Amino acid sequence: MRQNLDLFGDVLDTLIKTPPIAAPSRRALPRERFRPYVPFHVKATRPRCVTRVARIGWVEPHTKGRVMEHHSEAFVALDTAKLRNAVAIADAGRAGEVRYLGEIDNTEAETRKLVAKLASKHARLTFCYEAGPTGYGLYRLIKSIGHDCIVVAPSLIPSKPGDRVKTNRRDAVNLVKLLRAGELTAVWVPDERHEAMRDLVRARDAAVKDYRIKRQNVSSLLLRLGRHYPGKKTWGRAHINWLTGLKLEHREQRIAFEEMLLAVRQVRERIERLEQAMREAVADWTLAPVIEAVQAMRGIDMVEAIAFLAELGDLSRFENPRQLMAYLGLTPSERSTGESVKRGGITKAGNTRARRLLIEAAWSYRFPPRVSKDMQARIGAAPRTAREIAWKAQIRLCGRFRALTQKGKRPTIVVTAIARELSAFIWAINREVVGSHAAANQ
Repeated sequence: MRQNLDLFGDVLDTLIKTPPIAAPSRRALPRERFRPYVPFHVKATRPRCVTRVARIGWVEPHTKGRVMEHHSEAFVALDTAKLRNAVAIADAGRAGEVRYLGEIDNTEAETRKLVAKLASKHARLTFCYEAGPTGYGLYRLIKSIGHDCIVVAPSLIPSKPGDRVKTNRRDAVNLVKLLRAGELTAVWVPDERHEAMRDLVRARDAAVKDYRIKRQNVSSLLLRLGRHYPGKKTWGRAHINWLTGLKLEHREQRIAFEEMLLAVRQVRERIERLEQAMREAVADWTLAPVIEAVQAMRGIDMVEAIAFLAELGDLSRFENPRQLMAYLGLTPSERSTGESVKRGGITKAGNTRARRLLIEAAWSYRFPPRVSKDMQARIGAAPRTAREIAWKAQIRLCGRFRALTQKGKRPTIVVTAIARELSAFIWAINREVVGSHAAANQ
């Protein structure tokens, strides 16, 4: 070892004392003489990536040093719109990379192309997008390809109070981060038949609103003209006969009045056609047994039962009645800190239409418990367990309505409390019906 060091020192002294040699011209010498020779002591067969574990994969020329993970998990978020969808992706893990991939056309072909491209690089993909006017077609398409997908409830997405910049890119990136962190709440996605029933129910609901507006137009015109109906109940048979017998002075007002009455009749006929279609569609629906049993409850007929279950879907996904109450937004809000407890009005979260139907049904419990002639046919078709639960609900809810009213509670507060408990009895009927059908199928 000492001899090698002495030999290296002699060579170094010789190089220092040797005068520099003038560099020859580039034209005089061939180019090969300027290429340095580096001896390889280890034979290299293929360059490998040294920044990560070698088992992950080779470094491709176009990856700029990144490793293509063919056996990894990734999360994909889409900010959907009518024409184009913004796409963002996040690698698994807390320190995984988050990238914005751009926008694609909102078509089936482009979506399949995107999913195939991402599936070639990742072993598992999880997609998400916000529930909105674009519907559930994208969800069903991704599920048919074979990947996980959730539809996110927009009202339950965490947001920063100081964040006042909103773009498609920021929405997609923020959504994919929350998806990877598990901070998103998925909504229940109905099947195609259930969604068709919901469309039919909402078409009837829109017709009812239109009917209310058309009648209000007639009443407003008569109020301006000073014509007042002497009876008590409006829009009954007697009121309609009084309207048809009115005579107005001016021809223009008569034309306008007759057109308004015609619009009222047309909307009424449309509502009757839609309700008949709802009754005919229930026969081969999966929720038909539950609809038949729920009609044993006071204040709920066939049309309201169909509308309620079309909005909520399968009630078996709620583990207890409290979850159903919270989903309907009938639970009180709370803002407590330390030892200070403050509770306010109901949260009004979830489905507004279903909550409105329960509120309307709850008003019928202000009367003493009884079974009317109209209810006898509906109750006779319901199962025995459903009839028992419905009568138990009448005894409790009618008494509670009377007790809360005697305490001086406002009627709106009382009916909201009754609607909250009414949802629990409906949940109990659904549990009994589903359990009996499951036992019969076994």
